[in-house]
Amino acid sequence: MISGFVHPDFGGVTQIMRSLGTHTRGGGAAVAVFHEGELVVDAWVGARDARGTPWSSDTIVMSFSTTKGVIATTAHRLVDRGLLDYDEPVATYWPEFAAAGKERVTVRHLLSHSAGLHQLRGVIDDAADMLDWDLVCSRLAAEAPRYEPGTRHGYHGITFGFLVGEVIRRVTGMTVDEAVDAEIAKPLGLDGMSIGVAPGERGRVAELIVRFGDADRAERLARRASRFASLKPAIDTFMVPGSDRLFASSDILDAAIPAVNGCFTARALARMYAALGGGGVLDGTRFLGVETLRRATEIQSTGLDLVVGFPMRWRLGYHLAATTRGVLPNGFGHFGFGGSGAWADPDRNLAVGFVCNRVAGSPFGDLRLLRIGAQAQSAADAR
Repeated sequence: MISGFVHPDFGGVTQIMRSLGTHTRGGGAAVAVFHEGELVVDAWVGARDARGTPWSSDTIVMSFSTTKGVIATTAHRLVDRGLLDYDEPVATYWPEFAAAGKERVTVRHLLSHSAGLHQLRGVIDDAADMLDWDLVCSRLAAEAPRYEPGTRHGYHGITFGFLVGEVIRRVTGMTVDEAVDAEIAKPLGLDGMSIGVAPGERGRVAELIVRFGDADRAERLARRASRFASLKPAIDTFMVPGSDRLFASSDILDAAIPAVNGCFTARALARMYAALGGGGVLDGTRFLGVETLRRATEIQSTGLDLVVGFPMRWRLGYHLAATTRGVLPNGFGHFGFGGSGAWADPDRNLAVGFVCNRVAGSPFGDLRLLRIGAQAQSAADAR
């Protein structure tokens, strides 16, 4: 049974949610859609844990790389106020970062995945090191780029959150979670958007339903894949020893890993993207300046990504937005491992957010989100 609300014009979205029942057994999902600034879908279905506890309106779930779009939006808010400059060297804000020939690496390079710092395997010894913010940032500050920054792009799958997050911390004096709260959650009146989860909110968190392999298995896979040179950037990006162990542990909710452990409701994600897709304005209040929004969503690259092997149409912290009807020409957002994701389509003033706890698909979403997006797109076109 689907709970929540849907505008009659967008009934196709909840029909898709209903059809997901066979794919969410043992799990659940939530979807939210804004059109022209109006919340037209706010619905949820299924269970928030393996025991069958029903999903509720305030259930939040760790959404992996969907987090990157939230961190990027936080940075854009700082740019909008003149606290941060896309084309300023990162070392202006984070002096230690200038080591190993990175003096000219800019904030733009970090946000567009073109800094040459995608590698985390070997930078830290074990995934548990990601729980230590200062350790990871100091190691990344000492690293040399894997290619000349700005000449290529390779998805900074995990390092993105630490790199952009440390710039945010240096500029604001806040932790990343505090900055997200101050720059996005409070201005937009969001409940259900955090990096990690405060102890008092743990009761809202959906259990991830996924079979992680053991560390030895992951290492065996990495060794096999390393024989293929084209896979090495992806191995270096994602296959850190102990990752499965960390992701299966509740410890991951205690720290800030802001390319991975953002915890959201679909409603919060969709409302943030509604503010971006509506020209930077929501409910009559300006959230982001017109020029900043234009620069933030301007395509930075169109070629093959070094890490993922296909074009991502990177903006500054966002990638392309797609549905089963194809790529939205001016759409932008970020999808995550497990199926979650959110995007904005400024051509339709449309925003979609989707979260789920049964992990499936690829690191960039799966068919569930693509089908939901297509229905929202069709409904907006028909209004």
